[in-house]
Amino acid sequence: MARPVLLITRRMPPAIEARAAGNYDLRLSGADRPLADAELLALAADANAILCCPSDSMDATLLRALPASVRVIGTFSISTDHIDLNAARARGIAVVNTPDVVSMAAAEVAFLLMLAAAHRLGEGERLVRSGQWAGWAPTQLLGTLVSGKRLGILGMGRVGRELARMAKALTMPVHYRDLVRLPPEAEAGAIWHADDASFLAVCDVLSLHAPGGRATRKWLNAERIAALPRGAIVVNAARGTLIDDEALIAALRTGQVGAAGLDVYDGEPSVHPGYRALEHVVLLPNLGSATTETRDAMGHIVLDGIDALLAGHAPANLVR
Repeated sequence: MARPVLLITRRMPPAIEARAAGNYDLRLSGADRPLADAELLALAADANAILCCPSDSMDATLLRALPASVRVIGTFSISTDHIDLNAARARGIAVVNTPDVVSMAAAEVAFLLMLAAAHRLGEGERLVRSGQWAGWAPTQLLGTLVSGKRLGILGMGRVGRELARMAKALTMPVHYRDLVRLPPEAEAGAIWHADDASFLAVCDVLSLHAPGGRATRKWLNAERIAALPRGAIVVNAARGTLIDDEALIAALRTGQVGAAGLDVYDGEPSVHPGYRALEHVVLLPNLGSATTETRDAMGHIVLDGIDALLAGHAPANLVR
């Protein structure tokens, strides 16, 4: 009996490619980059499933053009912003993603960005690497403590709750903004805010963990930035679309925002050039899930979902 055909659009961790090769007639893209639609469609001929990445735009036009043999799309990400889910449903294509397994790594990167921005880590590393460091000085690269500062979390999902747990080690009071208040055991002492005004006013550090989409696009705009305490630190390891870049850059220049740490960008891999000109912004290349353990776990869970759907079962990671 012929094995089902699986197209994987990007190179995967070795363990994931090995598992896929053992269970499927595997097709791998020869170029480790986002595929043009024509390239993807050529590789997808007679495929039963596609394992894509968040850099692959699976819009309605592409989905309509996929061969009828494609029954499942698995995305190597939690986010499904790059997939037109309505178009997929209209084609009868099920979608699975990688929930749960990314939370710890993403929270660690947010925590890293918070500390790096506060302690001017990027500036210090560049100073040493350039060979211009002249030694310790009492007023050199003075940053700010985050211990005891108020941490505001926009979006208290799995990643937000992990970050809140880590922040307790630094005795940071945690405040959060979400549409629905969590039960007390999930709050673990965090303070819920039902409106933006009261939430933003207490955010010495603001960490963004909301989903993408139209409802949250450019949520952090000039008006909301003005409601932060002067000198607040802004961290984004969730979605680049959450921030109005022009507004944040302007606030960084005036000191309304004291520093920022960014791991994601609107339109990445493009990065707004205004950020590069600011020394007090820490810029990372989307490292939120970039650990061996996390990427292996992501690959296994998305393959589990593809396996189940092709066998006629509904997996836990089915995107509904």
